[in-house]
Amino acid sequence: MKLAVIIGSVREGRFGPTVADWFAEQAAAHGGFDIDVVDLADFDLPRDLPAIPPMMDPGGPRPASVAALGERLAAADAFIIVTPDYNRGYPAVLKAAIDWYVTEWDSKAIGFVGYSGASGGLLAIEGLRQVFNELNAHTVRNYVSFPRYYLLFDAEGKLIDPTEPNAAAAALLDQLHWWAAALTAARNVAVG
Repeated sequence: MKLAVIIGSVREGRFGPTVADWFAEQAAAHGGFDIDVVDLADFDLPRDLPAIPPMMDPGGPRPASVAALGERLAAADAFIIVTPDYNRGYPAVLKAAIDWYVTEWDSKAIGFVGYSGASGGLLAIEGLRQVFNELNAHTVRNYVSFPRYYLLFDAEGKLIDPTEPNAAAAALLDQLHWWAAALTAARNVAVG
């Protein structure tokens, strides 16, 4: 199964790539997925959606950058969203990346890794659960959270004490793998 690890922030000086790299290492050690790290900074996603919403016209014309990201998302069986929280929510670029697509998220498993000051990204994660529910995606219960992340990683981007985060990542990956396998099988069953 293919796992897309999405870096959900494009802010200058962002910490997301460090967290995503750590999680990709955990996923590789887990062994249940082929991993594709998707950095939203690599895609020029328009903030303005088309006049006909993607939900009503999922196959409609798309700008080249939207089509390129869509191919990567469509190839995934499961997703990990790596997100900070900004002002008690998630980054605007992440919402744009979600809203441009419909079928790419449909009936797929999604997990979260959050980081920020006090909340550890949990405020963003809770908001994202509602959004993905509307897109018929399944968000798994387990997550990884890094409150005050700047105290948890060293200058080289390595966790100072990886014991608890590594255990949380393993539990998240086990749960995500189970749901991804179940949903992949279900997507291959004809309805009606």
